Formats: sequence, structure tokens, C-alpha cells
Amino acid sequence: MIIGIPKETKQFESRVAISPDSVKKLTKLGHEIHIESKAGEKSSFINQDYQDAGAQIVDTPKSIYACDLILKINALNSEELDYIEPGKTLICFFQIKDEVSLLSKYIDKKITLLSMSHIPRTTLAQNMDALSSQSNIAGYKASIIGADHITKYMPLLMTAAGTIKPAKVLILGAGVAGLAAVATSKRLGAQVFVFDVRPIVKEQVESLGAKFIEVESESDEGTGEGGYAKEVSEEYKKKQGELIKSTIKNMDLIITTALIPERPAPILIDKQMVESMQSGSAIIDLAALNGGNCELTRCDEIINHHNVIIDGRSNIPSTMPQDSSQLYSRNVFNLFNHIYSKGDSLNVDDEITNGSMLINNGDVNNDTFKQFLNKGH
Repeated sequence: MIIGIPKETKQFESRVAISPDSVKKLTKLGHEIHIESKAGEKSSFINQDYQDAGAQIVDTPKSIYACDLILKINALNSEELDYIEPGKTLICFFQIKDEVSLLSKYIDKKITLLSMSHIPRTTLAQNMDALSSQSNIAGYKASIIGADHITKYMPLLMTAAGTIKPAKVLILGAGVAGLAAVATSKRLGAQVFVFDVRPIVKEQVESLGAKFIEVESESDEGTGEGGYAKEVSEEYKKKQGELIKSTIKNMDLIITTALIPERPAPILIDKQMVESMQSGSAIIDLAALNGGNCELTRCDEIINHHNVIIDGRSNIPSTMPQDSSQLYSRNVFNLFNHIYSKGDSLNVDDEITNGSMLINNGDVNNDTFKQFLNKGH
């Protein structure tokens, strides 16, 4: 099989889909790797690294899209869709709701599309779960960025001049990103508080030394399929808002991570809450790309509202592109190794293959895709 890796063209993107290490593994399996010149440069992988690993360097992006299989980080834009030849296979992150205007074009191209965003959350698929690997990095880096934004020390500091109290950090959402933020903030010495709609994460939060803040409820209504959060009732939202409002005014840093698959991010912090926060505090909104958990968040902007910093950068993993690319590359390789374990034909009856496959040779293979396709028309 000839596998093509194009340079990423999306704004603020510094990652690359394949590292030289994965190129070596793929060539050992007998595959031919074509990579666009300088595709890995922002991730600190130069052309020579890829050539030494056995890849061919290609100067024109159009020829990459003639390969049998294309590996990318981000979905194709309209120009890239023009390049890709019918019948090819594409593996990349793909949020259906963000690509509604191009869904018909994907189908018309009769390609096979597998989404790294839709890999089932099963034990077998753990080493293919790119959302988790990238979220882990985002949570870690959010704590570092937050420590830089706020006007206080993170840890308790005892000096001859007196004692400085530790900063208070509130994490909204205890998924992979949230738990990474908890662990990092604790290592930095902060007092950490965590809110999540899923009571089942309480034990994980407390095992990291943070305090779990929860809305009193008789059900697990916030726990969705695969362990993801799901939308909650209006009554729960009201209690949730009151609890966050009473907690937020004492916090120095808030890191928000609450996401619902293929839905806009829930608003957890409104303007009034921001204005109740302490001067010199900050919000890092990791849900910015999906609209943000804060009402005032502006995607890919850092703003100051009443002396509270609101950081809405949408691609935090890309600020650490070398390790982000390494991890994504391993996830993609593991997926590839699984779905092509029995040759060049895909087994659509396999749970992982079927779950991540949105289009199969132009035929829609995902119910959510069908719903958004109808909206697009």
C-alpha cells in the first residue's frame, strides 16, 4: 500500500500525522510512505529524518492525495478535497458538526473516511484513542499556561516575610484533559477542586488529591455512552449553575474541559460569574473550538474582562507538537495495524473499524453523519 502524509494547512496547527518512528514500522510491513516536504518541520522532524526512516519526500501536495491511504491530523478543506482521488481512504480527526458544508463533497468523492474522533471507547481500542492522548497533553499544558496567566504563586510559600497561600484551581470536567490538569496543578502546589456531572469520576479525582464538588442528585444522569458526559436536565443545570457560581468567586484559575460529542460545548460560566471572580484570575477554556464553556470565550483569542484573563486557544496540543505528533502517530499506527490486519480490505463487521468509519466508498456508515447531512441540505 502507498501511504501519503500531507503537510497540515489549518491555522495554528504544528503537528504532523506520522513520526519517523512510525514510518520505520510501516516500511517494515512492506508499505511505501510518501510525505510532503517539510510536513514535520514544525514538529521538529526534518525531511532527512523521514528519508532515513525509509520515506519518500514529495514536493507537491496534489500527488500525496493520489496515494492509496492518506493520514492527516485535521479534516480536508475544500481544496484538499479537490485533490483527493475517488476511491481513496482517509484517516484523520473528523467532527461531523464542524464539516457540514463539505459532507456531500466527501460522499461525491466516493472515499472511505475513518475518524480518529469516533474510535469506540473500548479496552481493545485504548492504544488507538487519539482524543485521549491529545487531551492528556491539553490538560497538562492548560495548567502551565494558567500558572503563567494568574497573578499568584501556585504553591504554598513560607518565607521570612510571611506565608503566601496556595492558589486555588477549579477544573470543570474530569475527563482525560481534566484529570491531567488536576495532576499537573497538584504537582505545582495548588489547591485543586473539580466539578463533573458524572458521579463515577469522584474516586479518580480524590485519588489525585483534589476535592470533588458535586450536585446532589439521585441518578447518574450526566453519564453517557462510553463514559462520556451527556446533556443533563434543566433542574440539574439550575443546581449546577448555582454551585459553580458560589464556588467560582474564590478561585484563582479555572480550567474548563466539558464537552459532549458532536454537540456545542455546554455554557458553565456566564458573564456574571466571570465578573464575580477575583482580579488577576484566569480561565483556560479547552472547549473553545466547540463554542466554549465560558459565555465570553472567543475561539483562538486571549481576552481580558474585568481583569480576568480568558484564554480561548483551540489547539493546545499543537503548542507541544513534537510529543503530540509522536502520540498521534502511534495511535494512527495502532489503528492501521488493527483495521488492515487481514490485508488491504477493511472488515466493516469489526467493532473498531465500523465505529470509526463514517463513509465507506461513498456510502454513509454513521447515523450522526446522516443526521448532519440532512441538515446540510
